[in-house]
Amino acid sequence: MAKFHLDRLVASGLLDVEYRRPPGRGGPGAGRPTKLYRRSAQALEVSVPQRRYDLAGRLLAEAVTEAERSGTPLAEALSQAAHTAGFELGREARRRAGPRAARSAVLAEGQASLEDQGFEPSLDSSGLTLRNCPFDVLAKGYTELVCGMNFDFMRGLVAGLELGNVTAQLEPRPGLCCVRLCTEDRKTGGRAATAAS
Repeated sequence: MAKFHLDRLVASGLLDVEYRRPPGRGGPGAGRPTKLYRRSAQALEVSVPQRRYDLAGRLLAEAVTEAERSGTPLAEALSQAAHTAGFELGREARRRAGPRAARSAVLAEGQASLEDQGFEPSLDSSGLTLRNCPFDVLAKGYTELVCGMNFDFMRGLVAGLELGNVTAQLEPRPGLCCVRLCTEDRKTGGRAATAAS
């Protein structure tokens, strides 16, 4: 029974296996080599709901590196790093949709990209509600920094999608991401940015 479960872990890439004879046993009649298992070098992290602290860490590391290299204020460097990462994600979604794709197809690809990043987007008549914050613990401790980074990431995504009537808006609500992507003009108290910004 244990062999079955160990072999499934090997097939999933969670364990590595090697065959070798124990020390002191060799030559003819020594028997089959022993099957040895060890933890795989593959990193695995499971979180429900999904968290993306790796993305936040990468954006923060890029910002610190750029700020030290160029003397750019750290907040500005983080804003640019987040916007660039979002733009690349949006541009890739736009490319997947195809050069003559309908607006709905581009938006669907953007939604799929956000799903892959852990935002749990939900489409309704006025846009995309992001039902999960992949940076939850960080956002609770450093709200202005992390939500600002997330807002810039979403502004970049919107720019990369090239959908002129979609905006990223800060709409913090309990249990949801602080940003919402709106597909119509709406007056809110939060910051808003169009795809052209």
